Amino acid sequence: MKELHVFNSLSRQKELFTPINPPFVGMYVCGPTVYGPAHLGHARSAITFDIVFRYLKFLGYKVRYVRNITDVGHLVNDADAGESKIEKQARLERLEPMEVAQRYYNSYIEDLTALNLQRPSIEPRATGHITEQIEAVEAILANGYAYESNGSVYFDVAKYNEDYQYGKLSGRDLENILNTSRENLVGQEGKRNPADFAIWKKADPEHIMRWNSPWGEGFPGWHIECTVMSTKYLGTKYDIHGGGMDLLFPHHEAEIAQSNACNHHLDTDDRDEAKYWLHNNMITYEGKKMGKSLGNAINLRGFFSGIHWTKLQDHMTVKEGMELRDAQDEDGENFKEINLLSQAYTPMTIRFFILQAHYRSTLDFSNEALQATEKALKRMNEAIKRLQGISHKGKMLAINEEFEKNLSSFLEDVKEELNDDFNTARVIARMFDTLSVINQLYKESKNIFAVNPDTFDKFRNDFLAVYQDILGLRAESEEAEESNDLLDGVMQLLIALRGDARKEKNWAMSDTIRDELAKLSVKLEDSAKGTDWFLDK
Repeated sequence: MKELHVFNSLSRQKELFTPINPPFVGMYVCGPTVYGPAHLGHARSAITFDIVFRYLKFLGYKVRYVRNITDVGHLVNDADAGESKIEKQARLERLEPMEVAQRYYNSYIEDLTALNLQRPSIEPRATGHITEQIEAVEAILANGYAYESNGSVYFDVAKYNEDYQYGKLSGRDLENILNTSRENLVGQEGKRNPADFAIWKKADPEHIMRWNSPWGEGFPGWHIECTVMSTKYLGTKYDIHGGGMDLLFPHHEAEIAQSNACNHHLDTDDRDEAKYWLHNNMITYEGKKMGKSLGNAINLRGFFSGIHWTKLQDHMTVKEGMELRDAQDEDGENFKEINLLSQAYTPMTIRFFILQAHYRSTLDFSNEALQATEKALKRMNEAIKRLQGISHKGKMLAINEEFEKNLSSFLEDVKEELNDDFNTARVIARMFDTLSVINQLYKESKNIFAVNPDTFDKFRNDFLAVYQDILGLRAESEEAEESNDLLDGVMQLLIALRGDARKEKNWAMSDTIRDELAKLSVKLEDSAKGTDWFLDK
C-alpha cells in the first residue's frame, strides 16, 4: 500500500508526505473573520482540515493543529483601504467591535460543534498577538522589504522580488502587476506600487480598534497575523498550511513573502513558512459562485432550520418546494423574497454532503443534491444499525469467498484512498460497496454465517472507526433518536399485525399493510429471521 501523498499547491503536484520532525506534525489553517454567521464555505474548509487532522492522528502522528480567529485588520473587499469588516458590522448592529467578534465566534464554534468537528490544539486571535505583529513589521523593515509612509507600513513587493519570487504559490505574473496603471493607486497614495500591501495601517479618526506602535496609532494588516501566529506556535518552518482556494492569493502569497522577509537570515530550506500548502475548492449554488451580492450565501443556521429568505433575483430558478412571499425595502419598493431551502437539513447531512466530493473539486449545492445525500446517509445508518445487530455466535460457517474478500480488505482499501490526498469521496464509495454484504449477513438464517467470525468482528470495528473516528460522522441528536425509536415502535406494531394476518391467511390485509407502507416510502423485507423495514426514499 502506498504511503500518504498530498497535493501541494506550492509545487502543483502530489508529493509524498514526510513530516519535518516525525512523529510530530504542525498544521496551521486560516480560520474565519468573525463578523457574520458561518456559511457553507466555512464548513467546507473546516471539515476538510478536520479530516486531515483526524487521519494524521489515525496514522499515529502527534499533531499540533493551529487555527486562527481574525478579529482585527480585515478590511472590506480584502483591501488595504476602507472600513474594517468587524467595525462595519458593529456600526450596523450598534455594538462594540469586540462584542461583534465574540458573538460570531461563539456562533461559529456552536455550528462547528454541531458538525462534529474536533477543536484545534490552539486557537489564537489576532488581537491577542498585536505585540508580535509589531515586532514582525519591525523585522521586515529592518531587512529592507518594507517602507513606512504617513504612519502606515507597506510591504515592498518589487524589492522582495529581487531576492525571492513573489507569485510562486499562485503563479501570478508580477511584471504585469507592477506595470499596472498608476490609477490603481487612487486613494492609496502611500504605496509605491499597486502590488504592495499593508502590514500596518494608520488608524483614521473614526477607526475604533487601534494600538500604539513605532509609527503611531494604527492596526495590523490582514496578512501579517497569520505569518506571526503560525510561526509563533509551529516554528519558522512547519509541515502543513491549509485554507480555502480563495485565500491562495493574495493572503497566502503574502504570508510566504512576509515569512521570508522576517527570516531573511535563515537558510533557503527553512524559508517559505510551510512545507505543504493544501487548499480546498469552493462551493457553488447551481453552478454559480455563492456570494452575498447574489443572495445565495446560505449560512449554516439556515440549513439547520430550512429557512433562508433572500430577494428573488433574475438568475434564480423557482423550483417545486420553494416558498415565495411579498416584501418591501426601506424605500417602500415591493419585491418578492424566496426561501432557497425546500427543507431543513441536519448537520450530519451537511457533513456527509461535503465529504462525498474530493476537497479539491468544486462542490455544487442544490436542494436535490442535499436530498440525495440525506437518502444516502439514511441507507448508511440503516446498514450500521444492522451491522451492530448481527451475531455469528452458534452459527455454522459457509464461507462466501467474495464476501470474505470484501470485508477483509476494507480497512486497507480505505487507507489506500485516504493516502491519495485524503479522498473521502472514494472512501464513502468503498463503504457503500460493503452494504450489500452487511444486508445479506443480516438476513442470513439462524444456522449459517457466510464469513469468518474474526474477519467479521474486525470489519465491524474498522467500519465503525472509519465512520466515526476518521469521517467524523455520528448519530444525530437525542431528539432524532427518540423520533426514530417511536417510528420503529409503530413499525413493529404494524409488522406484528401483518404477521397475524398472514398466519390467518388474510392475504388481503397483509398486502394492504405492505402496499400502503410502500406509498409512504417504507419497504418491508421478509427473511428467515422475520420481517424488517427501512425507508426507501
